[in-house]
Amino acid sequence: MTKKTWSPDIFDSLFQKNPDPWNFENSLYEQDKLSRLLSCLPKQQINFCVELGCAVGVGTKALAARCGRVLAVDASSTALHIARNRCSDLKNVKFFEGFLPEDYPISAVGGCDVIVISEVLYFMAPGDIRKLVERIMESLSQDATLMTVNWTGETDTPCTGDEAAECFIQACHQYHWVTDHTERGETYRLDRLRYAAP
Repeated sequence: MTKKTWSPDIFDSLFQKNPDPWNFENSLYEQDKLSRLLSCLPKQQINFCVELGCAVGVGTKALAARCGRVLAVDASSTALHIARNRCSDLKNVKFFEGFLPEDYPISAVGGCDVIVISEVLYFMAPGDIRKLVERIMESLSQDATLMTVNWTGETDTPCTGDEAAECFIQACHQYHWVTDHTERGETYRLDRLRYAAP
């Protein structure tokens, strides 16, 4: 039976039981992954970054130090409450509660330089990953950058990290977006995509 995209209720339950269920604050894995992600961002000034799946805002805070402004999106109201508190002193961060792909904030994303999708895609069924790409492409300029990070260890999610990454990349290819950088950590992969004129 085809697995379905995880619902916001599942994530809310996780964050209610544990305010940091993946140990974003203290895990060496999370720290290394975030460091690598930041190092692969465009070197030029980033005016506007959109973070899909901000969770408790650890990555959001790091991105805010590099970007003029950040729009952080998550489906869990509990996670967003924690993230808002963490980033309460940052004037360049805004949050949006939405379930992807349906609630992707097309009108709010226009003009962004970078979209970061870290540890989100494999919670989605392949059909929803492709729908997310459709919505992203409606809002993204051709000089922007897409960044994805996916866990590659064992998981009970709808896709493995590699399956989710490849599904996303293949969907982007239809719009002439291709990977210009890929790297693998011990248990994650990072892919950066940019527009390539046909």
